[in-house]
Amino acid sequence: MDMAGDDAVEAILRDGAARELRALSAVVPVLRHLLGAEVQGLVSDALLARVRGMIVDLSAQLLAAHSGHDPAVRSGSEDPAAIDGLAAALLADERLLTHCHALAAESLIAERLQQRHGIDPVLTGLVQELIASQDNGVSALAMQALAAQSRFVQSQRRMELPLGELPAELFHAVLACAQTEAGEGAGLARLKSGYDEAMSRLGLLSRLVSAMRRGLVAALALDHAGIALFATALAQETRSARHHAVLACHEGQALRLALMLRAAGQASPAIARQLALVDPAASLPDFLATLSPERAAALLGTDEAGR
Repeated sequence: MDMAGDDAVEAILRDGAARELRALSAVVPVLRHLLGAEVQGLVSDALLARVRGMIVDLSAQLLAAHSGHDPAVRSGSEDPAAIDGLAAALLADERLLTHCHALAAESLIAERLQQRHGIDPVLTGLVQELIASQDNGVSALAMQALAAQSRFVQSQRRMELPLGELPAELFHAVLACAQTEAGEGAGLARLKSGYDEAMSRLGLLSRLVSAMRRGLVAALALDHAGIALFATALAQETRSARHHAVLACHEGQALRLALMLRAAGQASPAIARQLALVDPAASLPDFLATLSPERAAALLGTDEAGR
């Protein structure tokens, strides 16, 4: 293909990726609007309900901790008005909404993969292999990640999000929000002292993927790894935020998923298999095979050059 042809192909890919990114960028403002009052695709009713449930649950936990109670225990005496007031304040944090949206999307994608392809959302083939690893460190991490993933599935069904499962930046942000809304409290200080990001589900998944080293390529097979490990590995390999990897597995985001997999060094046949799992209607662009991982990363806006 000549230089002009290469430029035309990249222009098509760039435009397509930008179009899918614009759709993602519109999600959080739409979420804020819908959650403040009462869509298809990236903001479905089921996804909206889970995001709302997680925000309200975080609010209830924060107020329980502020009052000196165990945030994991619901006494039934919580003040609904106070919970709603703090939830409204939490909704102003775009980073928190983005995170909750990605978690809800991940759980719904996992359910769809189980229904369509029989992919277990917790105990996947790769997780079983890692648990059986002769490396005791890997085996122990895999067992912890398995337990954390099981808790995540159950929490999502209840539309809950334990405070300890938040990434550090968001954990400290929601505590600061609670202090602003409800005042200082010893219970919030205890929450802070007991927090350990490394033992959260996302922390354990990240540590497990890092421990796989060269075996990480096995996590880039969605049917073998499951969405949790797949998204973690894809984000690590492309130096992307994990929520970008999760949302690339959403229907309507096939080009971004294809570019991310190419940026991770995957060949066209492997990419086509992953696209067929997440979006049966998607087709792989013929010219993707001629695109280098470095160019795919550049089109995504990620730095892949030193991978």
